[in-house]
Formats: sequence, C-alpha cells, structure tokens
Amino acid sequence: MKKRFLIFSFFVLIALCGFAQTDTNNPVITAVPSLTIAPDARAGGMGDVGAATAPDVNSQYWNPAKYSFMESEVGVSLSYTPWLSKLVSDINLVYASGYWKFDELQSVSASLRYFSLGDISLMDELGYPQGSAHPNEYAFDIAYSRLLSTKFSASVALRYIRSDLNNGVNINGGTEMYPGNAFAADVAGYYRTPITMATGDANLALGFDISNIGSKISYDENETSNFIPTNLRIGGSFDYPMDAYNRFSFSADVNKLLVPTQNDMTIEEYSDISSINGIFKSFNDAPGGFSEELKEVMWSVGAEYAYNNQFFVRAGYFNESQEKGNRKYFTAGAGFKLNVFQLDAGYVIATSQSNPLDQTLRFSLSFDLNGLRNLAK
Repeated sequence: MKKRFLIFSFFVLIALCGFAQTDTNNPVITAVPSLTIAPDARAGGMGDVGAATAPDVNSQYWNPAKYSFMESEVGVSLSYTPWLSKLVSDINLVYASGYWKFDELQSVSASLRYFSLGDISLMDELGYPQGSAHPNEYAFDIAYSRLLSTKFSASVALRYIRSDLNNGVNINGGTEMYPGNAFAADVAGYYRTPITMATGDANLALGFDISNIGSKISYDENETSNFIPTNLRIGGSFDYPMDAYNRFSFSADVNKLLVPTQNDMTIEEYSDISSINGIFKSFNDAPGGFSEELKEVMWSVGAEYAYNNQFFVRAGYFNESQEKGNRKYFTAGAGFKLNVFQLDAGYVIATSQSNPLDQTLRFSLSFDLNGLRNLAK
C-alpha cells in the first residue's frame, strides 16, 4: 500500500504543478505546491512580482513588512483564481487577506487561502473504482510588522498548513492516506526611500521575504515526509511620477526554492533530511553544479501605469528554466479604484505548455475599511 500511496501522491502533486513535461529534466518537487500560486490579480498582472512593489492589502503573501507603509489603517481583500480552467471547472484558489495598522509603527495582518482540486475518482491498480475524493489544501497565517526607521520595516509571520489529498478514502483495503499538517514562519524586510525629482517624489524600494520556513509534511503518519515550498524572494521597484496625475512603476523579483533536489537518494534517505538542513543543501546540491543551481533561480519583471491613482494598467513576464519546470508566461492586468473599493483583474498568456494558468482571468476585490467608516459618518 505504501507504493500505492506514493503513486497517488505523485500524480496529485504533478496535477498541482501543471503536469510533467518531457523537456523538464530535474525540477525541485515539493508538497503543497499550491502555496506557490500568486493569489491576487494585481501582482498576477505584473508577472508575479511583489517583494518590493508599492504596499497593498495583499502584501501578506509577497512581503508583509510592506504593511507598515500603508496609508490607510484597515483593509481587506478577496481574490479568486480558477485553475486548469481550459480542462475543468471545479479547481480553484480562493484567497482572503486583511491588515490593521494600529499605530504609526506597527501593524498586524492575516490571510487564508483555500485550494480545491474538485472531485477526483479513485481507482486501484486493476482499475476498479475505489470511491471519490475531494482533495483540498488550505493555509492560515498571521503576521506582525513594525517600522524600524523612517525607511525600513521588518515582519514575521506564522502559518498553519493542512493538505488533505483523499479525504480519508481507503484504496483497495490498504492503509489510508492521512491529511498532512505543517507549521511554518516567514521573515521579511522592506526598504523604501523617496527621491525628489522635478515632476514629484519618486520612490526606490527593495524587499526580501523568506517564506515557509518550518516543519515537513507527511501523509502516511511520518513513515515518509515531504518538504513544503520554502522560498527566498528578493526584489526591487522604482515608482516614477510623470506629473501630478500619471505614474509609472517598474519592478523585478528573483525567487529560489530553498528545497533540496532528490537526485539519486531513495525516498527514505530524502525523507530523513531535516527542513533546516534542506535549506542549506538547496544551495549546492544540484547534480550539474553551480550552473544548474543558477537554473533554479526564477525571475520576473513587471510594470504598472496609474492615472490619478484610480485607473491602472499592468504587464509583466515570468521566467523559469526549461530544466526546472519551464514556466514562461506574459501577464496583463487592469484595475479600477473608487473611494473605498478597488477591483483588479489579471490575465496569463503562457509561452510554453507547462503553465496550468494559461488564458486564466483572475480577480481581486479590495476594501478600505477606514475609508468606508469615514463615509458612514
């Protein structure tokens, strides 16, 4: 049954990642890959950048340290992303986030993401039906951010992760798969400095976020364990005012999964590597040496045009090595802000066939609760 469990888990994980491609040589595989899906439409419209972009209500996923620079005191957001929408209609990601800036220096924030894989029919090795499952994954986190100087802020976040791949369905009378649970933490920093220009104040920003530092996850009562997607994100952004009404921003991020590759290790040997040891091994364990380590670095660029801070147009590009997943896609997006709410949309145009978000339109709806309270007075 252990073999059956591993086969089933493998195919579920591959489904989440977007199906294996023949030109993918040695990708870094993790459990709960839904944690790596960009949840909001604004960042999703700019090539999945967010480490150093202007703060918004969805900063919890990209860099919660940005909340210390928010102008409004309270905000919430709800985002929806369909998955494999060209093939099925019941796989999706729902993401809710919010923050409260309770004084000039400090803020707390939280988010909840729910990823549903829809209805999956289970069969044993002989092809006999074994019932159906409704796999899902969710994560809840809370963060604290503090302004340490007029230009720099830092944040820590705590996260609970749960992944249920078969809802306790017993396959062919064998050992059940069990829901996996994990705990993780994020550490982030954000630096922003104004630059006086003839057309107004520009902003140069730098940011980093190390996410999902924590325990491994197991689906078989710790007989084996899997790495969650610990990730290092570093980015920069430049926001430039053309005049009193028109602004441009240009941003770029680099990402690297801090997870070791399995190489020639057995499942048991790979499972015995601790999560902390795996972070250090991830920098020098690629079988192709330093050149292959560089291929594990993903990069993305994005731009945003804003008119009167009410209308937004966005574009971006995301790149991953062909040998490490081959996700390459352009993105486009738009947004509209009016008083206390903002509606954003993002669209993905893949240049390879390995991105399950190809031709996907996602939405985010955000509310400025402080502004709503003022309107109600």
